[in-house]
Amino acid sequence: MTNGEGIDKKGNEKPRRRVSGDLIAFAVLTLALLAGPFLVYPVLLMQVLCFALFALAFNLLIGYAGLLSFGHAMFFGFSAYVSAYTVKSWGFSTELGLLSGTTVAALLGLVTGLIAIRRQGIYFAMVTLALAQMVFFFCLQAPFTGGEDGIQAIPRRPLFGLLDVSDDLAFYYVVLAVFTLGFLVIYRTIHSPFGQVLKAIRENEARATSLGYAVDRFKLIAFVLSATLAGLAGATKALVMQLASLTDVTWQMSGEVVLMTLLGGMGTVFGPIVGAAVIIFMQNRLAWLGEWVLVMQGVIFVVTVLVFRRGLVGEIVALARRRRPVPAEG
Repeated sequence: MTNGEGIDKKGNEKPRRRVSGDLIAFAVLTLALLAGPFLVYPVLLMQVLCFALFALAFNLLIGYAGLLSFGHAMFFGFSAYVSAYTVKSWGFSTELGLLSGTTVAALLGLVTGLIAIRRQGIYFAMVTLALAQMVFFFCLQAPFTGGEDGIQAIPRRPLFGLLDVSDDLAFYYVVLAVFTLGFLVIYRTIHSPFGQVLKAIRENEARATSLGYAVDRFKLIAFVLSATLAGLAGATKALVMQLASLTDVTWQMSGEVVLMTLLGGMGTVFGPIVGAAVIIFMQNRLAWLGEWVLVMQGVIFVVTVLVFRRGLVGEIVALARRRRPVPAEG
């Protein structure tokens, strides 16, 4: 039973009110990002957007399907290599380069999902990690990746053969459009009947199975979608930085996206964006500290797990709900 305020007797928000709040927050975020490159170095903002999309893709898997992958860097990094190679060596345009990297990531996600999806818990995580390490060593040895040097000086070819995106400011709005598309796909997914089934699987997989849902099929679709969007983020980052390297396909990158998601708030809409922004800005502004930045990231991870278990956004949302007065019955 609910009242006209959009809150039930237990003080929980109705879905309509929550969605309205999300849309307002997204509108504010969009306005800030539109003005952002005039205040902050565009390449840094593009890097934040790429990692934010990467974290959102990972959050779809762990936050809503309850699947912990330790190998998501394989989709992010391998897509970057494919996009970089097709643009530089085959002369693909920017949009075809993005599409090629994303498509390969989707196919890799399908193969990985078919192998790993029947495992649960730590076994699922270990299978994804093992497959990711195989992809890493393939990238290290394959002739087209450039080995430890990577693929450098990737050109930004005209978008659709018309729009010059060689300038950072012009390309920023292309990256913003890619990020917005990815965000909307994820948002629509988690608020769809499919997303509700994923949440049911996350909470109680046995019960979801008893209700007649093809649990493995739902998890596989979620995994492939997450891998596809992670690949889109990686392909975009390769064109932003004009570089594809082994850094993007290492297990450390998989760990970094876990940190971003936990820091911002696992299972929240905007948490991964906040987590990615905090980590990328910290790495950029504190680069002079060298390896100590990694130590600081480790400390942040421990503090987040012990003190802010909901993440930054999750804690803010929980605090707002506690402060909201519960309406009297009747």
